[in-house]
Amino acid sequence: MKTLFPEIRPYMTTALSVSDGHELYLECSGTQTGIPVLVIHGGPGAGCSDKMRRFFDPERYHIIVFDQRGAGRSTPHASIEHNTTDNLLADMEAIRQHFGITRWVLFGGSFGATLALLYAQKHPKQVCGLILRGVFLGRQQDLDWLYREGAGRFFPEEWHRFLAPIKPEAKADIVEQYFQILQSDNELGRVSAAKAWARWEAANSSFRPNQSSNDYYTATHVALALASISSHYFRNKCFLEANQIIDNIDIIADIPAHIVHGRYDMVCPPEQAYTLAEHWPLAELKIIREGGHSAFDDAMLDALITVTNEFAKQLGSPETEA
Repeated sequence: MKTLFPEIRPYMTTALSVSDGHELYLECSGTQTGIPVLVIHGGPGAGCSDKMRRFFDPERYHIIVFDQRGAGRSTPHASIEHNTTDNLLADMEAIRQHFGITRWVLFGGSFGATLALLYAQKHPKQVCGLILRGVFLGRQQDLDWLYREGAGRFFPEEWHRFLAPIKPEAKADIVEQYFQILQSDNELGRVSAAKAWARWEAANSSFRPNQSSNDYYTATHVALALASISSHYFRNKCFLEANQIIDNIDIIADIPAHIVHGRYDMVCPPEQAYTLAEHWPLAELKIIREGGHSAFDDAMLDALITVTNEFAKQLGSPETEA
């Protein structure tokens, strides 16, 4: 079974100024002449970990990692001002132009997969391939699974803890209640709600219980950004039209793609990946028997690294081909 590539240090880190006062944390590692790949984290607001650069052979890939608006090391931290899906797509295009990249691979998981699909539909000529994990289509039914009815039936004790910060008589609008707490002036209440939101995310993410995942998500800095930005996006239906991704799939019909999805993904059930693949014949779908939502589940990690290795052989250098 494949494991992460050895630890590598970025050869460059920088802050990229984008619109409306936001600055994005950017890092590059691997080989500058290799296949450019943009790593797109989920959440929204989760930020990137140092492990994310290790899904790629550093001798074959030019690995670009960034924290989205308000997330991770980007500033202002946890900000929802001028933070929409269109803003994030514009930021991704700004990153491409900043590095002078002609075409690149997009590697996205969860909401990162959403952004990868939307960017490819907006800029198809700039994308030479997609690697998607834990597909999230951003439909109302996908949000309802996690925040209304669905996952709570599998994790009833964690669901009970998740509901604790909100008013019992108004549970029908869970995301909105969380949003109001997270944007209030009550700092203690904000931190408590953020950690509860993040704990619920962590509880659903891994195939097997994973303390390191829980520790990462519930760290105050991560939890505040994840909860604030996610609740902002979800109350606005991710700033998407209903079924937007599937309705526009013809735009990317000719772009090669690999979809890796855990059979027991409790954040984004496999129906989403299956639906996407049904509408996208060129995409290769792999349902991982012992996989959950996390990219770091052993079987998911093995499948993802297999795909990045296959893409490296298949694509060669898209920069020289463009």
